Amino acid sequence: MYEYDWSSIPGALPFLAHGMRVSLEITAVAIVVGIVWGTMLAVLRLSSVKPLAWLAAGYVNLFRSVPLVMVLLWFFLIVPQFLQDLFNLGRATDTRLVSAMVGFALFEAAYYSEIIRAGIHSVGQGQIAAAHALGMTRGQALRLVVLPQAFRNMVPLLLTQAIILFQDTSLVYVSALADFFGAAYKVGERDGRIVELLLFAGAVYFVLCYAASRLVRRLQRRAAA
Repeated sequence: MYEYDWSSIPGALPFLAHGMRVSLEITAVAIVVGIVWGTMLAVLRLSSVKPLAWLAAGYVNLFRSVPLVMVLLWFFLIVPQFLQDLFNLGRATDTRLVSAMVGFALFEAAYYSEIIRAGIHSVGQGQIAAAHALGMTRGQALRLVVLPQAFRNMVPLLLTQAIILFQDTSLVYVSALADFFGAAYKVGERDGRIVELLLFAGAVYFVLCYAASRLVRRLQRRAAA
């Protein structure tokens, strides 16, 4: 019968904390860049200029049709070489974190774009007509009237996508980057206690994601009230 031994965890907490910081950094960058770029894509998809709408739709459909792990591999192979050539970095420079951030941000932007596009459609046409009646241009109406209301409607969905994004950061193992999951696996492999470390990592993910999901449900109830 397997005997559990959790003694490796206390001494590994600083290393695990560093891994968690890496996971949170990737998540934060991907959320910010993903929402900004996703908003631009959503606006372009609604544009009356057909080539722009087609380009935005092609981008969204491409990234939504490819597995995330494949996207991370692409950027792990492409971005380091590009950065090294652009900034004349040494071959020993570790650009894996930047590669992961770029890959996640561009991938998540496709999903945020669809959420934001749905949020824009949720704003009544009467709001847009009223903005035009006040003399606003289409761009002003979108920026000052439609998007603020759309984002207020989208907050629960945006947060839910952020939770999924945080869980997906464990996929950076393909580039051997020591995020929280990768750090836990390395410690478990080093000490011969992979089961204990992965159970501990799973418990941490569960607590954080469950707490965040409770916050989302609270926001949904508040928005529906």
